[in-house]
Amino acid sequence: MISTILTASDGSEASLAAERFAVALAARSGARLQGLSVVEERLVRGFREDGLGVAPPAGEPVAAYLKSRAEAVGRRLSEHARAQGVECRCESAQGIADDLIVERGQHTDLIVLGRDGQNRAYRTGLIGSTVNGVIHKTAKSALVVPPGAQLSGPIVLGFDGSPGSRLAAAMAVDLATNLSESVHVFVDSKDKGRAVARFDEVRGLVGSLPVPVREVSSTLGRPDVKLVDSAREVRAGLIVMGAFGRNRITEYFLGSNSAAVVRTSPIAVLVAR
Repeated sequence: MISTILTASDGSEASLAAERFAVALAARSGARLQGLSVVEERLVRGFREDGLGVAPPAGEPVAAYLKSRAEAVGRRLSEHARAQGVECRCESAQGIADDLIVERGQHTDLIVLGRDGQNRAYRTGLIGSTVNGVIHKTAKSALVVPPGAQLSGPIVLGFDGSPGSRLAAAMAVDLATNLSESVHVFVDSKDKGRAVARFDEVRGLVGSLPVPVREVSSTLGRPDVKLVDSAREVRAGLIVMGAFGRNRITEYFLGSNSAAVVRTSPIAVLVAR
């Protein structure tokens, strides 16, 4: 059960989607919300004397600006939460963003992050470095919100029979119950018999839900692409899947279906652990 949610924001327009999503989720599930805005250590330190005889600029004005900005992010989130009747406590902290988010997230049930941040226009990766760091370091479930995503519509559960997907099924049950949304179970298998077995298993995990449960299967194409396409077709508000699939070691080094879905989905993705 999700009773506490941590959402981290850098104040950018892109991360505002995550703030709104977290507030909406907390409001509909009755969870408490914790907000975190990190003043990056590398920015506070600024420039240092490097032996070239060129005096670095003063760092105090930059540090003061960053601190004030982080506090403003907390005020914005608190006001939005209060307007939705959500209990919210906000904090600004200085350090390395992904490490602090992982640390604070240890005491919550779910971490909510924007897929993109204020450096979106200048990076070459498909997701922000902070989000990538948190997803790989945390032992908690993480929900990644792309720009424009909203908590409205069915929940799509990606299920492959792995331990991770069973955890995802449990979270999908909890969310569907609290949000009163239907669940669409997506199974990808090149073997029809195996797909039938997986549907049988997942029925046992989600069969008691008071909301409709529908089944979708695919035997052709990349599973990550087919999962996102299926979520688009049903106008889903959330995709839920395990952090690791059946080939955990391979996925850790080469990138899993979960990572591919997080990078490309226009719909928020909850990576269950």
